Amino acid sequence: MLRRFFKDRRGNVAQIFGLSIFPLVGIVGAAIDYSRATQVRTGMQAALDATALTLSFDAVGMDDPTLQSTAQNMFKANFHQPNAVPDSGTATAVLTQPQEGNFKLVVTGTATINTTVAKVLTQQPLPVSSSATVKWGMKKLELALALDNTGSMAQSGKLAALKTASHNLLTVLKNASKKPGDIKVAIIPFTTVVNIGTGYKDQFWIDYSVNGIQKANWTGCVIDRTQNNDVLDTPPANGTSSTYYPAATNSSCGALTTAMPLSEDWTALNNKVDAMAASGNTNVTIGLAWGWHALTSTDPFTQAAPVASDLDKVIVMLTDGTNTQNRWTNSSSAIDARTQKVCDNIKAANIKLYTIRVIDGNSQLLSGCATKPSMYYEVTQASQLNNVFTSIAQNLANLRIAE
Repeated sequence: MLRRFFKDRRGNVAQIFGLSIFPLVGIVGAAIDYSRATQVRTGMQAALDATALTLSFDAVGMDDPTLQSTAQNMFKANFHQPNAVPDSGTATAVLTQPQEGNFKLVVTGTATINTTVAKVLTQQPLPVSSSATVKWGMKKLELALALDNTGSMAQSGKLAALKTASHNLLTVLKNASKKPGDIKVAIIPFTTVVNIGTGYKDQFWIDYSVNGIQKANWTGCVIDRTQNNDVLDTPPANGTSSTYYPAATNSSCGALTTAMPLSEDWTALNNKVDAMAASGNTNVTIGLAWGWHALTSTDPFTQAAPVASDLDKVIVMLTDGTNTQNRWTNSSSAIDARTQKVCDNIKAANIKLYTIRVIDGNSQLLSGCATKPSMYYEVTQASQLNNVFTSIAQNLANLRIAE
């Protein structure tokens, strides 16, 4: 009987199961805890992305203790995971400057979860971690806003909406500018003329002969230059009248406010927006040409920096109508041809060009003028302008989650 007992193999399954029960429980417990950890990590990543993106707006001006405490407070406000051990979530931030004008912010988060079934094998809590990286400030920015101030802008609330949108754009850019010189903006209101102000009245390049105007009576507006300099940024040359800027008549100047060259005086820029008034006809060509002049360092406006790899030069042009009048004609098609030429020349000079059509205007011309299709905006209601300008401002601020 003893020999039969030791040779009997029946009941092996129960024995094997009994021996393997603990490893099986551990495997099941590990799977459950891994699922819980994955859920916590997903929530942590969302909290870290929100923390890093928000913190990046002010990180450059913070000392390290402030940076760390702010990162921790933002992370805790965004991290809500019931599976995580209470108060185990922590965040640390590291701000670096990989190269001049660039910044990199890395926010790393950690938390723990208590194991469930798996704690049969171990009492240690399970750590969870992740990180988010934000890069910004890749380039400096010089921006010219070429803004239609014609009579039709007084209709349908367009000018009021333009002012609100412009103020918001300036606010976004001001907040994105971390040190002097990062961002400069020029404001170029236009109709069929541009008002550069009488402060230039004694410059050789103001031509009073075209319209027979007396210098003492000039109110500061200029018309298109002689073709083809009307669509170029040719610097004025003393003795070469084709490069001069012809003085406009007082009647064509109307209520148009003066253009403002590149500046980082945000108060003055906002005041210039408030000073805009609607009157006159439309000549998109001259608005674009003077936007271009504002972004180069030669006369008439000399505030721009030289072209550099770490500097973006951008024009945002807005109009609400078709071309109706320039120095030579009232033919929309003829003026459109000049507008197309100046657009082509601006883009060839590596200046980025956004165009915005508000309710009316030549959509084919304006969309073709933009640097790429995504930089052309169709606005069917004045109230949409704020969203358009905010979108452009965010693009120009160049802030993004990198990893």
